[in-house]
Amino acid sequence: MPKVPVYNMEGAQVGEIELKDEIFGAPVNKAVLYEVSLMYLANQRRGTHDTKTRGEVSGGGRKPWRQKGTGRARHGSIRSPLWRKGGIVFGPHPRDYSYSVPKKVRRAALKSALSDKVNENNLIVVDNLTFAAPKTKEMIKVLNNLKVNGKTLIVTAGYDEIVEKSARNIPGVSVMTAPSLNALSLLNHDKLIMTRDAVLKVEEVF
Repeated sequence: MPKVPVYNMEGAQVGEIELKDEIFGAPVNKAVLYEVSLMYLANQRRGTHDTKTRGEVSGGGRKPWRQKGTGRARHGSIRSPLWRKGGIVFGPHPRDYSYSVPKKVRRAALKSALSDKVNENNLIVVDNLTFAAPKTKEMIKVLNNLKVNGKTLIVTAGYDEIVEKSARNIPGVSVMTAPSLNALSLLNHDKLIMTRDAVLKVEEVF
C-alpha cells in the first residue's frame, strides 16, 4: 500500500497515511482516462448551435428570372445554397451530445487518475482545512506553506462553504467534495490537495 506524508496548514509533516492499493495504487489506464474525459467534455456541450436552411432564410419567394431565354443559368430562388446569403446545406442544428459510459469504466478512470497523482508525487494530504472565516489571504498562505502553485484541486470530505469561498478567487484553484470527484477534474489540475477525511471518504465511496 502506498504511503504519503500528512501535513498541517503550516506545511509541517505531522504523520503518514496509508492509502488503499485498489484506489491509489491501481495501474494507470490511459485508454480509459481518454474515454471518460471525452464523455465528460461531450456532456458539457450545450448543443445550441443552429444554421438556417433555404426554407428558413428570409426572401426568395419568387423566381428571380424566367426559366428560358435570358442566357443565364436556371434558378428558382435567390436563397438557394448556391447564392450569397442563401441557406446552409447540412449545417449544425440543436442536438444533445451527452452520452454515458458504464459506471465501472468511470470508476476505473478515477482510480487511474488518483494513482497517477500518487505516482507523480502530486498528491498532498493535510490533516484538516479550517478557517475562522472566509479569507482568500489565509488560503494563499496555506498553499504557500505547502509549496503549491499552478492549477490545484482541493478536495474536502463534504461541502465546506468557508473553504469554498476562501479559494474561489484564486486563479487556477478549485474546490470539490470527495463524492463528486471525477477523472476529468483530476486531469485538469497539476496538484491535488486532500484532507485526511476526504481520503477516507474516497476510499469509502469508491
